Amino acid sequence: MNKQESSKVQLSGVVKKFGDNTVLHGIDLDIKAGSLTTLLGPSGCGKTTILRLIAGLELPTSGKVILGDEDVSILSASQRDVAMVFQSYALFPHMTVGQNVGYGLKMQGVAKDLRTQRVKDALDSVGLDGFQKRFIDQMSGGQQQRVAVARALILQPKVMLFDEPLSNLDSKLRRQMREDIRRLQQDLGVTSVYVTHDQDEALAVSDDVVVMKDGEIAQQGTPKELYLQPNSKFVATFMGDANIVEGKVVATGEHSQLSIDSITVKTDKPMPAEYMDKTIEIAIRPEALSLTATDNSVAGLPVTILTKAYIGAAIEYSVQWHTQELFLVSATGNQEFNIGDDAKVFITPPGIAPIFT
Repeated sequence: MNKQESSKVQLSGVVKKFGDNTVLHGIDLDIKAGSLTTLLGPSGCGKTTILRLIAGLELPTSGKVILGDEDVSILSASQRDVAMVFQSYALFPHMTVGQNVGYGLKMQGVAKDLRTQRVKDALDSVGLDGFQKRFIDQMSGGQQQRVAVARALILQPKVMLFDEPLSNLDSKLRRQMREDIRRLQQDLGVTSVYVTHDQDEALAVSDDVVVMKDGEIAQQGTPKELYLQPNSKFVATFMGDANIVEGKVVATGEHSQLSIDSITVKTDKPMPAEYMDKTIEIAIRPEALSLTATDNSVAGLPVTILTKAYIGAAIEYSVQWHTQELFLVSATGNQEFNIGDDAKVFITPPGIAPIFT
């Protein structure tokens, strides 16, 4: 399939209420044309409601939804150039794969010969050409997901919406399908909005991630920005594992430094001068922590090994530091420690971020 025309998506001051319950509190969101933006957050945070507002399955209580340069706030789903891949796939069991994929074109009155060719092209793009005559119950979960994607793609929408599309698949299929969806999105250049509660999925597929909390945007940025420079404890702990410790600011500006216990570490996040000498919370990613023997000259935090778990490519440790437990990941092949051993932890950027909220 060829690259498609895509549209930017904008929400401006969007409020959504269901009765007396306000689920979105004045959302302002800009999604670039041709990008894949993931809405990430716990259940009930409002991410699926945003997706349904873009699709036209819900209308805003107030505010605007804009696709391209058009205000579509009060338009129905059928009046918007948008296609959606549902969590349940929503495939018709009494139809063949080809009939499912071509259903939207049939409803649009596309001629049978052209419809057949476009079905073939759409299935080929998801690796299922030749499956046209199979029925849905003859397909695996991963194949059904591909059919659902092909059915959306065949309409050549300006915006593609994905609602938890991989939640029904096992871990291996999830990884394969997220790679396939990302490849297709980049090949076609279609603006895509992707909803998930899975942090690894969000990091893997996205140009931009929007972290939601209680109907508001907690932070928006690239996966790397959100992982390495979270702006709050919520984002730090939701975007993967994070150790939250206290430390003192000993240098501000572009080359900020933090003192943690007896050691000083650098952070890539600039800090205003007013934070100098203040005690703040610091998020430290597990991979920024390394273990070394107590007799090593490297400055580190004195710890005792509490737990050890071999996970193949790495070993996960939890360690006791004063009254606090820290979690870290060490590559297999590094020096190993056993439960009860005394050791030192040293801290190496990146993965160290001051938390102001």
